[in-house]
Amino acid sequence: MTKLGNILIPGNELLFLALGGSGEIGMNVNCYGCRGQWLMIDCGVTFADPDYPGIDVILPDLGFIEGQLDGLQGIVITHGHEDHIGALPYLALDLGVPIYATAFAAGLIRGKLEEEGIEHDVTLRVIEPGEPFALGVFDCTFVPVSHSIPEGNALLIETPYGRVFHTGDWKLDEAPVLGAPSTAEALGAIGDKGVLALVCDSTNVFNAEASGSESSLRAGLLDCVASAPGRVLVTTFASNAARLKTLGDVARETGRTLCVAGRSLDRILRVARQTGYLRDFPEVVDFDKAMRLPRKQVMIVATGGQGEPRAALSRVSEGTHPIQLDAGDRVVFSSKQIPGNEVAIGRIMNRLAARGIEMITERQAHIHVSGHPGRPELAAMYGWIKPELLLPVHGEMRHLMEQARYGLSLGIPRALVQTDGDIIRLAPGDPEKVGHAAVGRLVLDGDVILPADGGTINERRKLALNGHVSVAVAIAPGGRLIGTPDIRLQGVPVEEERAPFLAEATKAAAEAATDGGRDREQLREKVRLAVRRVATRWTGKKPIVDVMIIEG
Repeated sequence: MTKLGNILIPGNELLFLALGGSGEIGMNVNCYGCRGQWLMIDCGVTFADPDYPGIDVILPDLGFIEGQLDGLQGIVITHGHEDHIGALPYLALDLGVPIYATAFAAGLIRGKLEEEGIEHDVTLRVIEPGEPFALGVFDCTFVPVSHSIPEGNALLIETPYGRVFHTGDWKLDEAPVLGAPSTAEALGAIGDKGVLALVCDSTNVFNAEASGSESSLRAGLLDCVASAPGRVLVTTFASNAARLKTLGDVARETGRTLCVAGRSLDRILRVARQTGYLRDFPEVVDFDKAMRLPRKQVMIVATGGQGEPRAALSRVSEGTHPIQLDAGDRVVFSSKQIPGNEVAIGRIMNRLAARGIEMITERQAHIHVSGHPGRPELAAMYGWIKPELLLPVHGEMRHLMEQARYGLSLGIPRALVQTDGDIIRLAPGDPEKVGHAAVGRLVLDGDVILPADGGTINERRKLALNGHVSVAVAIAPGGRLIGTPDIRLQGVPVEEERAPFLAEATKAAAEAATDGGRDREQLREKVRLAVRRVATRWTGKKPIVDVMIIEG
């Protein structure tokens, strides 16, 4: 490994580096380096929490790999979930290398590139599962695995220093609703040829039971819909096309007309049909027709089961969506609460409950299975692949550490826990950390990409916490105060005492302006501090105070 300024050139070795997704949930980006070349696997996003006011999407900071573009061979996408492809429309153009994906993920990516107007500027290559393709020194093959989206893939990477089996997101499903994952025999054959490292999904490592088959949900969903006395709304992950197929079958079997609410559902249905899936999905009706039908003849599939405020279910719960539910109707949550979304989901449930709408979750009925492997599935994969080294990814630190312990307990010779930015030499020699790359987060703020902890977001946090005061002061050429300062408030907690607060703050600003002297910057700072002292005395907070000097 040679370092030239910010450029790191892999030598006669095989390196691994996570730029996202190790030590956190989502935003998956993994890189392999060998003989002066780099290979990137996935390029995803994560979703913002209240620490990022006004932000929906968080992107990985790819500054490190952007410094290695001469050696970057391409981006390989394991599957089409947002935490694996969501950053591509914002970052792929700067990377300037081809994207490789199977047909379903490629269809989703193409739509994203078209929305950004860059579909002709980014090369997107569709690869068949099982078809080898070479990217420099890396020989790659997509290996189909089950997941909660069509065409989940692991990636077999053959290098001069050994073979890596990179699982992506996966589970075991002996009776999948869509697709045909690799068999135990096929995975065992990969392991029989020798695998240096298993880079493995850690999301469900604490689950003692296997995730379960997608096909097992049909009976539970059928009962939930058939027994409903009124309208039924089912919310699920839009990308789970197998779940959509089951729901389409349930609608047909119960004699209900299907209505779909949510742009992401429309997109998934379109891409699924284009790539050969869901071609027997029932015809859907628009919102107006759905609302005119008898209540027991309607079934709605909607987005928003994770509490997203602008998604269909949230608007339905508020009564602001064309789809209307009333007392006696039923909402079925055919999804699991993603950690961190509990409060937002609870708000929606409370609004629905207040209107007399019945809710059924996975706690009351068998209506959801995970797309990630529990411990029995991990044990099976270890046995088939037989790696020399286990490298846990896709999880918080507690997930990574637990999978390392579990793998070692089942006989894997070595396990190494890494987090974003750790540069790991896999071979030759014993695997070890050999350096650290700069990593971080970016935010998509409207149409602008900014540092997640830069000036703009930090200012917005301060505004959210403390409020804002603007002060306008008119000054004559000789430095004399003209009239009285004008003060406006936003988010300062004075409420009913607003008038006396403004009177005191105005008096403090006037006194500071009178004593401020001729230097305009000194005057501005004296006024700012005087007004902030008043605000702190009244509220205990230190709002942002902006002072505008008007020359009169």
